[in-house]
Amino acid sequence: MLKIFNTLSHRKEIFRPINSKEVRMYVCGPTVNDVPHLGHARQQIVFDVFRRYLRFLGYKVKFVSNITDIDDKIINKARENNEDIKRLTERNLKIHLENYKKIGVEKPDFQPRASEYIREMIDLIKTLEKKGYTYVIENDGVYYDVSKFSNYGKLSNLKKEKLIKGFRKSTSEKKRNKEDFVLWKFSKEGEPWWDSPWGKGRPGWHIECSAMSKAILGLPFDIHGGGQDLIFPHHEDEIAQSEAAYEKRVANYWVHNGMVNIEGIKMSKSLGNFKTIEELLKEYSGELIRYFVISTHYRKPIEFSKKNLDNAKNSLNRLKKICLDLKNDSSKNEEYLKEFKESMDDDLNTPNALQVLWKLVRDKNAKGKFLTVKKIDEVFCLKLLKKEIIRIPEEIKKLVMEREKARKEKNWELADSIRKKIFDRGFKIDDSENGPKISRI
Repeated sequence: MLKIFNTLSHRKEIFRPINSKEVRMYVCGPTVNDVPHLGHARQQIVFDVFRRYLRFLGYKVKFVSNITDIDDKIINKARENNEDIKRLTERNLKIHLENYKKIGVEKPDFQPRASEYIREMIDLIKTLEKKGYTYVIENDGVYYDVSKFSNYGKLSNLKKEKLIKGFRKSTSEKKRNKEDFVLWKFSKEGEPWWDSPWGKGRPGWHIECSAMSKAILGLPFDIHGGGQDLIFPHHEDEIAQSEAAYEKRVANYWVHNGMVNIEGIKMSKSLGNFKTIEELLKEYSGELIRYFVISTHYRKPIEFSKKNLDNAKNSLNRLKKICLDLKNDSSKNEEYLKEFKESMDDDLNTPNALQVLWKLVRDKNAKGKFLTVKKIDEVFCLKLLKKEIIRIPEEIKKLVMEREKARKEKNWELADSIRKKIFDRGFKIDDSENGPKISRI
């Protein structure tokens, strides 16, 4: 039975969907002000594996992940680039979608853009206004008063009294409480805007997901996901505005993945310590990036380094080599599938599930390996049984010919140095009776 750590209850819980046959899931998608990095890749892979595993268990999954195509970061980036906002967001969105596809992430069933749901956002704010949760700051925007919501802080486990007491902003900033957040932001000259009952403006970031998830999935739905950095304030604020307006629970399970760290510090664009997915794909395959991500439990931080990626690459290459030698068989190994399921049922413990996979392929007495690996790989999507067509660059072919010439002349020192050159370029040579065989490292 699947157990998931629910951030809302701060413990593992047995997963019981609202509908016994279908799971409704909403995961906060990217803000397309720039290209995606490894932090984005981790979140995408974690919830892609979760979605695939729910299907493995027999559920139909309705998966929604939004695109934020209007917010302050986008406006600032467009201004910095002296570029039209639509052109900026369309270009970056295209890169996000292409990169996610290359790392094996399936497209969501619904991928709403914030700019397409402005009417729903305005309606939500009007409901909050009628119920007394909002106030207006002149020349600024419409704000949510967190002091009016008794359960504020329940997701992040922060006490509302501590949040509000002693945290009043100076009167010049005009916010009633430090944690109050903007629902509708009045637009300044040159900024995008939509008409609203409060004046021309644009939605606040938090209101976007509340409006879109309600419109597409209804309330409550089963799972709301995202990175741990979204717990507070983004998801806390979603809960506050949605529950206040609709008087219903947003989601039954809140699931959050850990961060990607470099030397113990969270990878982020704002700190400049990030590696883009495009940069990684120049050196590593999409399957390797997936293997690297699922080798760590989704709630723990991942320590990024070239050394760790290279170790994962060597491990995945060994695993694929073993799997490609497997012979197709007529049945699955139910014992190993049970072990795999036990690991995954324990809060999506992918590192343990990988160990089960390794144990299976190394077990000389195990039967049904091929179909069992195939079944497991429907969840991991590492393409373990797909034979790779290796395209050998002309430069490598030329080096191989030079090495063969050196070997015929018994110039072993030169032959070894050429082998090293080939290795440094990502290929290795295995000498056989039928000549040299070239493969990727």
